[in-house]
Amino acid sequence: MRHVRFRDPAGAIRNGNWTDDGIEFGERTYKPSEVDVLPPSDPSKIICVGLNYANHAEEEGMEVPDRPLLFLKPPNTVAGHGDTITPPEGKETIEHEVELGIVIGEQCRNVPESEAMDVVAGYTVADDVSNRDDQYVEQNWVRGKAFDGACPLGPVVADPEHVPDDAHVELRVNGEVRQSSSIAEFIFSVPELVAEITQYMTLEEGDVIITGTPAGVNSLEDGDEVEVEIEGIGTLEHAVER
Repeated sequence: MRHVRFRDPAGAIRNGNWTDDGIEFGERTYKPSEVDVLPPSDPSKIICVGLNYANHAEEEGMEVPDRPLLFLKPPNTVAGHGDTITPPEGKETIEHEVELGIVIGEQCRNVPESEAMDVVAGYTVADDVSNRDDQYVEQNWVRGKAFDGACPLGPVVADPEHVPDDAHVELRVNGEVRQSSSIAEFIFSVPELVAEITQYMTLEEGDVIITGTPAGVNSLEDGDEVEVEIEGIGTLEHAVER
């Protein structure tokens, strides 16, 4: 099942299911174009994993880490399916990063790897939009990673069993494939990431872990149309206005 949050034509926020026929809520079925598709969760924080693909570490000229490289994005970075991202003005290099998002289903702390999937509500699609101008000259990446709209999420949360262990991930800009890989290429698995992160912080229901990006990271320009697709979940779409 693929779960979706949306605002119906009357303005009410609903939780429905995204099917081949459309968005189902109760006895009604809406076309996605008839409603506002909202971010699939309302996270108190987004925990991000850097360099979780060896080929991305290579293209960045960095060593593969011996433990997950972690940083945070705050709630103001969340954007939804169909939104337009407006990066900070005057920046030369704004880049895309396709990532699998893990949506947490319950408050949790100190979760062992063997029980990690018990706290996972499902998976979503993320684009870790990054301002490299500032990221590369600051230590904590606030300007580089935490600007408004810097984490499009969606369009749905898919039940874990519907996402293959080798799910294909792909990002396209104006129809051109920029990134193409598989989550089977992760350095650190989903259970390893959940276990590591919950050693240090409490995760709340709706929090999201984004799990790193493969090679092919590149710049976004004014007017670009971005499609971010993960097998078993769907396609997140957003535009860019610079």
